[in-house]
Amino acid sequence: MSRRRKKGAHASHERWLVSYADFITLLFAFFVVLYSTSQMDNKKVVQVSAAIHGAFQELGVFSGSAQGSVIRVEAAPPGQLQANLDPHQLVGILNGDLSGPGGEGVDVDRLKHELEVALGDQIKRHEIEMHVTPEGLVVSLREVGFFASGNAELLPDGQAPLGRIAKILNTKGFQIRVEGHTDDVRIHNSRYKSNWELSTARATEVVALLVERYGFDPKQISAAGYSQYRPVASNKTEDGRKTNRRVDLVVVAHNGAAAATKPSALQAPLPAPRGN
Repeated sequence: MSRRRKKGAHASHERWLVSYADFITLLFAFFVVLYSTSQMDNKKVVQVSAAIHGAFQELGVFSGSAQGSVIRVEAAPPGQLQANLDPHQLVGILNGDLSGPGGEGVDVDRLKHELEVALGDQIKRHEIEMHVTPEGLVVSLREVGFFASGNAELLPDGQAPLGRIAKILNTKGFQIRVEGHTDDVRIHNSRYKSNWELSTARATEVVALLVERYGFDPKQISAAGYSQYRPVASNKTEDGRKTNRRVDLVVVAHNGAAAATKPSALQAPLPAPRGN
């Protein structure tokens, strides 16, 4: 019998397609992850990361870690967001709550709504604006309605809205930083030599009123002057300069952020109580 000669195995030249398909799939997944993380709130990403890290520390997953320790996290860019976060706050963070000084959950949207209801007239006249940042809620008091040009004393018309703000904020026990801002036009009067002094004097004036008249805890409030170097609008137009002349009440979202003031700020000490 004649033996049939076995045919040689067919050589496949398309095997590279399998590796290529795997590579494309992994690359697609990588960019999906990058896109999804870019859409997340930076503050919550940092807080959740810290909470997870802390939870692993408590479980002893990381060698040499202390049990029950609280981690200090700095987000990029440095100085804009810092958090001292206990792992047990993770649930509150995922639910959108902000941690107040006492550790209680704070709904920043509810706080903003309360202030909008109390300050409706001033908001309509563009004397007050509010916005949420990763650091907390910012209540901007425009110069118009609150201060005379080149002066740090609060106008009589600004007393009532500041009182309404104080009534809402003081019941919460927040950390508050009062920031003074100016435009880039150099000041010309005998009382203040520069915009640094004017911005700091206005912030200190508001701090003094909050502490002395409205009973704020001096340990929970601070003053800072930023002169013309933190503009929110262009200084090339009159409307832009009006917007930049303001005092911001920054309701700090968490304890660690209270000490993390922005760079290049002229810090002002708490004013001494005024005589009657």
